[in-house]
Amino acid sequence: MHHYDLIVIGSGPAGRRAAIQAAKLEKKVLVVEQGRRVGGVSVHTGTIPSKTLRETALNLTGWRERGFYGRSYRVKQDISADDLRRRLLITLDHEVEVLEHQFARNRVQLMRGRAKFVDPNTLEIEKSDGEILRTTAASILLAVGTRPYRPGHIPFDGEAVIDSDELLEIRKVPRSLIVVGAGVIGIEYATIFSALDTQVTVVEPRDTMLDFIDKEIVEDFAYQLRDRNMKLIFGQTVETVVREENGGKCRVTLKSGRSLQAEMVLFAAGRVGATDTLNLPAAGLEADSRGRLKVDPETFQTAVPHIYAAGDVVGFPSLASTSMEQGRIAARHAVGAPASEPPQYFPYGIYAVPEISTCGLSEEEVIQRGIPYETGIAHFRETSRGHIMGLDTGLLKMIFSLKTRRLLGVHIVGEGATELVHIGQAVLNLKGTVEYFVENTFNYPTLAEAYKIAGLDAWNRMGEGPKEAPVATAQSLDPVNAAGSTAADHPTMPRKAAVK
Repeated sequence: MHHYDLIVIGSGPAGRRAAIQAAKLEKKVLVVEQGRRVGGVSVHTGTIPSKTLRETALNLTGWRERGFYGRSYRVKQDISADDLRRRLLITLDHEVEVLEHQFARNRVQLMRGRAKFVDPNTLEIEKSDGEILRTTAASILLAVGTRPYRPGHIPFDGEAVIDSDELLEIRKVPRSLIVVGAGVIGIEYATIFSALDTQVTVVEPRDTMLDFIDKEIVEDFAYQLRDRNMKLIFGQTVETVVREENGGKCRVTLKSGRSLQAEMVLFAAGRVGATDTLNLPAAGLEADSRGRLKVDPETFQTAVPHIYAAGDVVGFPSLASTSMEQGRIAARHAVGAPASEPPQYFPYGIYAVPEISTCGLSEEEVIQRGIPYETGIAHFRETSRGHIMGLDTGLLKMIFSLKTRRLLGVHIVGEGATELVHIGQAVLNLKGTVEYFVENTFNYPTLAEAYKIAGLDAWNRMGEGPKEAPVATAQSLDPVNAAGSTAADHPTMPRKAAVK
C-alpha cells in the first residue's frame, strides 16, 4: 500500500492546480482520473469545448463582419457539425498534451481509474485495466467536478433530446433548437447556435435569467437576443418532451399548456456533483441533494479536516479560473504551507454571443447595501475602434461610491468583454477611484477607451471631486462624450439616479 502526502481525485482546473502546487512544495502527489484523458470536464465537455465551439461558429459564419456586410453575410455557406468539431479536436489534443507535460515536469504521479473511500484516510482505486489497489494519504482533495442534471421525465436519446455533454457529438446543426434552462451553460449554447442561424427558443422557469449579473446589463443582453429573433420564455416550466415517430421533430409542452416544437431539445437546467461513486459515508461526509460538498470558504476543508474539496463540486461560482485558485489554496493548506487570501474581487465571464463579464458589486447590490453611488456608461459604438469593427452594440458600465469615489463594480456586455474586464478588476482590487479613468491615457483606437468614456460620464454626474476637472482631447474622445453624455444621448439605456 502506497502512502502520499496528497491524493487528488480529478484532474480538472482545481485538481491539476492543486497537484502541481503541492508537487512544487516537494510533496508526494497522486492524481486519480477516471476519464480516458486528463483534463476533466473543463477540457473535454465544458469550458474549452464550449469556447472553441463559439469561436469556430463566429469565424465560419462571419458574425463579426455582419455589421458591415449585413446579416446574410457568411464566410462558409453550409456549416456542418464536422466543421464545428474539427477545430475542437485540435484544441483538445493541445490542452491534454500541455497538461500531461506539466504533470511529468513536476513529477506528479497520474493513475487512471475510479476512486472511492474505504475509510477517511484510505482510498480503493479500480484502475482502467481492472486492477484494484488501496492507497492512503495524509490529505485528500476532491475535485471531481459535475455532470449534467438529467431528470427522469426528460427522454434523453443522445440525438434529438440531449444534455450539454452530448451536444458536442451531434451529427448535424439543427435548423431549430429549444434550450431548457437560461443559466450560463444554456445561454452560451443558445446564443452560439443562434449565431449559426438556428432558430432558438429558450425556456426558463424563473422570471429572470442570470440574476447574479447587473440587471441593466442583462436587459441590454436580452434586447440583443430578441433583436436577432431569439425567443425567450420566462416563468414557465417544461412538463413533457416528446419526439415524433420516425425521427420527427420534438414537441415540448409547458405547464401553461403552450406547445413548442423544434428539431432538437437541449436540456441545460443545472448540473450535479459527481460524488455518488466516492462512497462518502465511509469518509464521514455527506453531499447535498445536488451532489455538492460544503467547505470552509477560506481553507476548502470539508467536515473532515484532512479532506478538502474544490472546483465545481463546491458550487458557485463554478468557474475554471476560481476553481484553479481554490485548488491552489486547498493544496497549500493541506500540506502545511501558508496560503495568502485571493483578492476580494474576481471576474465572472459568460462566453455567450455577445460576451458578458462582470467584476465587483452590481447596482442592485450597491443599493441593497445603502451605498450612495453614481454610474458611468459607455457604448462601444462611441469608440473609434467600435466603428472600425462595425459594432452597433456593446456596453460598459462602472459604479462608483459618491463618498470615496472608488470603483465598486464594472459590468460589460459586448465583443471582448471577458478581456476588457481585467482593467476594471485591477482598479477594483487596488482601490482605485474615478480619477484613474479620466486622468490616464488609453491606447487609441481601442475598445478599452470605453473606460475613459464611462469614467467621464460618471465624473460629470458626481460633481466636483478632490482634483481639477480632466480635459478630454479630440484624439482620445468624441467631443460630445467629453462634454458628458445625458439620458437623452442614450434613450435606450435608462439612467438611474444616485441614492441620496
